[in-house]
Amino acid sequence: MDDFYCEQVLSKKTVVNVVAETTDAIAFHHTKPFWPVHIVVIPKVHVPSLTDLANYDASIVHAVMALVTQVAKQVEAEHGACRVLTNLGDYQDSKHLHFHVNYGAAFS
Repeated sequence: MDDFYCEQVLSKKTVVNVVAETTDAIAFHHTKPFWPVHIVVIPKVHVPSLTDLANYDASIVHAVMALVTQVAKQVEAEHGACRVLTNLGDYQDSKHLHFHVNYGAAFS
């Protein structure tokens, strides 16, 4: 499975705990969290990764980043800090653009 987010989350085969959702993007608690607070934000259309964004409409980027910002503000307000990261290439397990918004000691 190369795209967990399309094959499982967006198809609703895997139920997720949604944090926030727009027409173009969704944020939800990671199904196997690494950090105490671990939220994933994805576009609702398939975009392989951050380095592929030039091939897609800029509105997708805006929609995803607006939701990342909203969720990051919420985590920062609740915990005093947060991290936002994405993975590329071999580090990217699911080949669907996604951002991790997280807080917790696993990275400290």
